[in-house]
Amino acid sequence: MPTPLNVLTQPSTKHFLTPVGEAKIPVLLIWILSTEVELMAGDKPWLQHGWTLQSQHILDSYERLVGHRLIERLGSETDQAESLFKAPFVVVSHGTEVDPLLNYANAAALQLWKISISTLLETPSRMTAEAMHRDERAELLERTTRDGYVDDYRGIRIATDGQRFLIDRATVWNLTDKSGHYAGQAATFDQWTTLDEV
Repeated sequence: MPTPLNVLTQPSTKHFLTPVGEAKIPVLLIWILSTEVELMAGDKPWLQHGWTLQSQHILDSYERLVGHRLIERLGSETDQAESLFKAPFVVVSHGTEVDPLLNYANAAALQLWKISISTLLETPSRMTAEAMHRDERAELLERTTRDGYVDDYRGIRIATDGQRFLIDRATVWNLTDKSGHYAGQAATFDQWTTLDEV
């Protein structure tokens, strides 16, 4: 069986870039490292899209307004972003646009709405509800803006494949960034039922 090339100790001259100063960087090593970074980012969405910082906005704002922590906040900001993404309940948020766009969803939310991250980031949050229920949703968001948060929301949402589901006892709260500026709204819930089961 041939011995694998160790690019750290056995580089061939054909694998080298043009020397930079006294250093020579193996092209193969660069390809391997860049591929590992791409795979890591692809497998770890909380490291992309500004979601590590967005996770802090979500967690800080929730704790300040609701009075307790959404998750146990252990480790670094990256560790907390991972914990939030993998939490066994839904967490979503939208930004401050006139027609706010979704800007975060954890794994539970992506699975429930059956949506890819790339599609999510281009979707106005109003599209998570059917047209007939959007006035009710708008009233919820107005109440949240006024009061800071609500923790008793019950309403109907729709996934990208048309599956309708009823969410119950959702908490919706205003987000602020680390400077205290308004940064949108977030929601979390762990109880929902598809309408076929209601």
